[in-house]
This record gives sequence, structure tokens and C-alpha cells, in this order.
Amino acid sequence: MHSGKLYIISAPSGAGKTSLVKRLIAELADITVSVSHTTRAMRPGEIDGKDYFFVSLPEFQAMQETQAFLEHARVFDNFYGTARQTVVDNLYLGRDVILEIDWQGAQQVKRLWPDAVSVFILPPSIEVLLDRLKKRGQDDSATIARRMRDAVTEMQHYFEFDFLLVNDNFDEALNQLKSIVIAHRLAQQRQQQKLQSLLASLLAGC
Repeated sequence: MHSGKLYIISAPSGAGKTSLVKRLIAELADITVSVSHTTRAMRPGEIDGKDYFFVSLPEFQAMQETQAFLEHARVFDNFYGTARQTVVDNLYLGRDVILEIDWQGAQQVKRLWPDAVSVFILPPSIEVLLDRLKKRGQDDSATIARRMRDAVTEMQHYFEFDFLLVNDNFDEALNQLKSIVIAHRLAQQRQQQKLQSLLASLLAGC
């Protein structure tokens, strides 16, 4: 059995990261998103265990103390974390795993998992980013202003990532993201694991 690949996907709020990832896993087999734990309140339409694992601050802190997180970070006034064992189990089963995390979490994961592939998604302009945040209708003006300030901080870390995409045209950005995943699936080391029987028969000759 070949092991899966770990992907880190980061973007400022409003860049379209979540929509791209949802389409990606809908169109490719054997790839999943690691569901994060968070202390923030559940938003309308969200489902516990699907969008996030919604936990109390004491529960989150208990997981921190037992080193249950692969990475964790404070974003705004809430905490987010990726459960280590869930990621390991999926990779062992041969599934590619996506972590939707910010630059802080990406730095932590890269230290522990140096061969993780990191992708940063940019908006086409600061004006488009602001417009997208307003159209979501989830935040008041003060929160949007704060998200915009944080977006600039987030984007300052773009150079720490392996790949850089611009989500201007959604379908084009999706195809670029899919290309990254497919290319890594065709890497020699991974194909060697997957195609052992074929390689053995071919190299044996007639």
C-alpha cells in the first residue's frame, strides 16, 4: 500500500480557498480534508464533525496538553487545531490529506512534515477581496475591516509556500490546484510504490 501526500492550503479570508478545496475533493478520488477542531461558535448551516469539530476552550486546551494536535493557532479570538492521529491514519490508508490552515499552522506542519506540499491562494486584487467578504454577509463592518488587515499579514507569508495561485477565474484556479495534486501522484517515488507488480514484470523481460 502506498502512502498518501499531505497538502497545506492557505489563503486570506475571502480568497475562495474553501470553495476550491470542496470542488477539488469532489472531482478527485482518494483525497480528503482534515476536519479541524475549533473553539469558535458554529455558524448557520455548519455541521459539527463535517465543517469543524466544535469544542469548548477547556476541551481544546486538554488536547493541546496531550499533544494531540499536528498544528494549532489562534485566529482572531478563537483557536483552531488539526488532530495528528486523523491525518496519520488517512495517509497510511493511501489518501491524500488537505490541511486548510493559516501561515502559522503551515510553519508548524512544515517543521514536523518537511515533505508536505504547500499552496497559497491569492485574490486577484485587494478590492476583489473586500467585495467578496462583504458579499458573504457573515460579518459586520468592524469584523470585515479586521479581516482585511489580517489578510495583508497573511499574504506577506506567500513566499514560504511551494506553489502560488491566483483565484481570479475559479475554474482556472481549480485546474491549477488539481494539476499540483496529479503531478505529485505521478512522482517516481510514489509511482514506484503503486506500480511494483507492473515494474517487476516489465523489468523481467520476455
